[in-house]
Amino acid sequence: MVVKEYVTYNQVHKLCQEAAPRILEDFKPQLMIAIGGGGYVPARILRSFLKQPGSPNIPIQAIGLSLYEELPSTHPSGRNTPGDAEQPGTKVTRTQWLDLTSLGEMENLVGKRILIVDEVDDTRTTLEYAVKELEKDVEFARQKLGGKGEKTVFSVFVLHDYGDVWICYPWEATDIDEHDEMAKK
Repeated sequence: MVVKEYVTYNQVHKLCQEAAPRILEDFKPQLMIAIGGGGYVPARILRSFLKQPGSPNIPIQAIGLSLYEELPSTHPSGRNTPGDAEQPGTKVTRTQWLDLTSLGEMENLVGKRILIVDEVDDTRTTLEYAVKELEKDVEFARQKLGGKGEKTVFSVFVLHDYGDVWICYPWEATDIDEHDEMAKK
């Protein structure tokens, strides 16, 4: 039986708020890349807490990666419902990559401090894939510039860093009231 932990929007908000001062002190990101779909909400909340007076908001880009596969449903309808546990797949699938129309060219990422945001790191597989692929893309762009430019630095922020429970996030809920009641238990 999979143990489930229900997390509320307030808990997510507070986790981001608590992490922001350390991120600003240690890293000072210039761009965030949210891994969809779980990294979107934390990235947006983080941006509010990372905003510095007199400075523009930190841009957020999105990439889509999928590692999980649905388990057979235990629901009477035969369909999986939000919050149903999934099992890790065997490979990462890239469903969306950086939108270079708004970034300009990949060369614009050379020498930047980029924070990769996701909701959970339970197997390290998705984050490892994201970092390696982004490093390859940016290094290729740096080589196109003749190897000039500072090295791009990546850091990672996740809400939860463990894999022994299935975390049910509020943005996956179809009934938020029921979800919040489950979180109280």
